[in-house]
Amino acid sequence: MRPSSPLALTSLVLGLVSILAGWTFVAPIVGIVTGVLALGREPYARTMALWGIVLNAVMLAGVFLLLVLGLVFGLAFLPFLPFAFVL
Repeated sequence: MRPSSPLALTSLVLGLVSILAGWTFVAPIVGIVTGVLALGREPYARTMALWGIVLNAVMLAGVFLLLVLGLVFGLAFLPFLPFAFVL
């Protein structure tokens, strides 16, 4: 019987749920941390830990990409009044 792997399973579940449910910031960070811990402590659950790290990293990268795009386009479409100080 294989030993249990709670850290790797937690990382994988958090990765799946964060992508499916849209959990954006805290859950992927916790999933990455638990996945890295699982790599060191649970070598028999390496595949689950790696999948959890990858899924959480994809979700976190997507959040940061949308945040940067939102800031860039938000600043680009601000109303600009170049002649406001002339009056």
